[in-house]
Amino acid sequence: MKILFYGDSITDAGRDRNNLKGLSGLGFGYVRSLADKLIGENPNKYDVINTGISGNRVVDLYSRIKADCWNFEPDLISILIGVNDVWHEVGHKNGVELDRFEKVYRMLIEDTKKRLPNVKMMLLEPFVLEGLATRNDENVPDRYEQFLSVYDYAKVVKKLAQEYGLVFVPLQEQFNDGAKINGNEYYLSDGVHPWFGGAKLIADEWWKAFEQNFKK
Repeated sequence: MKILFYGDSITDAGRDRNNLKGLSGLGFGYVRSLADKLIGENPNKYDVINTGISGNRVVDLYSRIKADCWNFEPDLISILIGVNDVWHEVGHKNGVELDRFEKVYRMLIEDTKKRLPNVKMMLLEPFVLEGLATRNDENVPDRYEQFLSVYDYAKVVKKLAQEYGLVFVPLQEQFNDGAKINGNEYYLSDGVHPWFGGAKLIADEWWKAFEQNFKK
């Protein structure tokens, strides 16, 4: 089974883009943890590819989907996107509005299913916590409140997964619950990017969904 992970910096996690087949090409986040588990259990059964790119929004995923997804002909595509669609708006007024996010994400799914009729897909829920990158400051006093619109983007992802019969992997509630016990920074270094605890949480939730739906 060829599994391709597609998304932004959370998926990218510092990967070596010139060495997709090497360990460094997996990055140092949740994808690497899952690859260790998948390939460690059965090196002849799974092929793991990471094509996440830091800073991507859903429109960026769509623009590069042929080169960085379809051409690999994966059996399973795992997508995590959404927080930059909000963050780029908060920071640079270059985000992706909610209705356009849904439209482009829908196009991404439908075009992928046409191109790869037998492909399976997992849609991961975008998430956010209060942190260095998301909390209010004197220049943007409602910064965190703006970031909370990620919740609305998450609802769109869940709706699309249900509509197209795809696997949805919830993450926000798990981050919220964990943060109450261990603190926000145990999971996300700045409110967006996973630290060790966050990468493990994503990997654990992904693995649960994978076992329930695809692992034989």
